[in-house]
Amino acid sequence: VLRYPGGTTHLIWFSVANWDGVEKVLNGMEAQLAKLAADEAKSNGAPRARRQQPAKTTAERSREVFDGSKTRDWLTRDLVANYGPPPAAGVLPFTRYNFVKVRPGKGADYRRAWEKYSKPVYDKLLADGVVLAYGLAVEEVKTEGDFTHFVWVATANMGAADKIGPAFTADRNRRSEEERNAVAETFASLTEPDKARSMVTRARIFRMPGR
Repeated sequence: VLRYPGGTTHLIWFSVANWDGVEKVLNGMEAQLAKLAADEAKSNGAPRARRQQPAKTTAERSREVFDGSKTRDWLTRDLVANYGPPPAAGVLPFTRYNFVKVRPGKGADYRRAWEKYSKPVYDKLLADGVVLAYGLAVEEVKTEGDFTHFVWVATANMGAADKIGPAFTADRNRRSEEERNAVAETFASLTEPDKARSMVTRARIFRMPGR
């Protein structure tokens, strides 16, 4: 949703239960590409025999469309994740990612603080139907130095996203000033605030099991 010079234009993601699931998806994609290549080779045989220009193959069109030198892969793992009912057919969720850098050796403390102070707010938003799903995640294979953890929150539309900030404000306002300060100091002591970054994406194709 938020573009910037030289930035990512598209993301393709899939979710699986474990590493075995990753391998199965990759094998399935390779098999599909091989099938497409074989089918296209057969279809293009006749034009070549007539010395006509054959249609471009999937591989050729992919090389034209994608800048392979800028492709990047991520393998992440949810530490915490919660999902509401499947969204209605045709919903293309918006997802906000909040990246943070936790100080060395403080990962467990950060997770405990997040589950104590942030998770209950997200759980209520989920129960109220405001968010579709949320999670706290890390890279399973570490490739990035600018962040250690990220929170992702999916909503059916941007109007629902408008309600997330006020929900956190209401939660904090219910606490005493002393407790509010303690919460703020806890997160500030566990993270490097100047490293925090966010991004918002919108699905163009979205599928769930059974749909």
